[in-house]
Amino acid sequence: MKPAIYALAAFALILAAAPAWAKEPKIGEPAPDFQVETFDGKKLSLADFKGQVVILNFWATWCTPCRKELPTLDTYYRLRKDAGLAVLAIATEHSVSDVDLKPLSRVLSFPMVRRIKGPYHDMHAIPTNFVIDRAGVLRYAKADAFDLDKLNAILAPLLSEPPPPADPGQSRAP
Repeated sequence: MKPAIYALAAFALILAAAPAWAKEPKIGEPAPDFQVETFDGKKLSLADFKGQVVILNFWATWCTPCRKELPTLDTYYRLRKDAGLAVLAIATEHSVSDVDLKPLSRVLSFPMVRRIKGPYHDMHAIPTNFVIDRAGVLRYAKADAFDLDKLNAILAPLLSEPPPPADPGQSRAP
């Protein structure tokens, strides 16, 4: 019986020591934190997007739906960024080097992510998108490409919500 107690205690210690972002994202719950490094060297976390609607877009260069979705996301972002929209594009494959992706990062109007830490990942299919509302609640998580109709259906109501009151001293990402 003692080995079982020791194993349970060890498991409890591992859970207690796990980083805050180990919690799996669940729709309708506060979005777990993440940390990203963009191609232009910025280090950002969820707190940097307080009051904004955030899309985390996992994609790959070889993915045909992704190649259609990225330009749609870019256009939508250009039109709605002033309403509080933020988009982060995260390339999922390791076969394409940062050097090869850098030119694309200069063309897109939203940041491309070099690295992400946190519980967000593709859902065994790409593209995968996570949408976090202005209050920091995960509102959408699905492996499916956005088209204009889906973007409007999901984002228009969230972008029309007023942002929560700003905390003094909190930064916001561009």
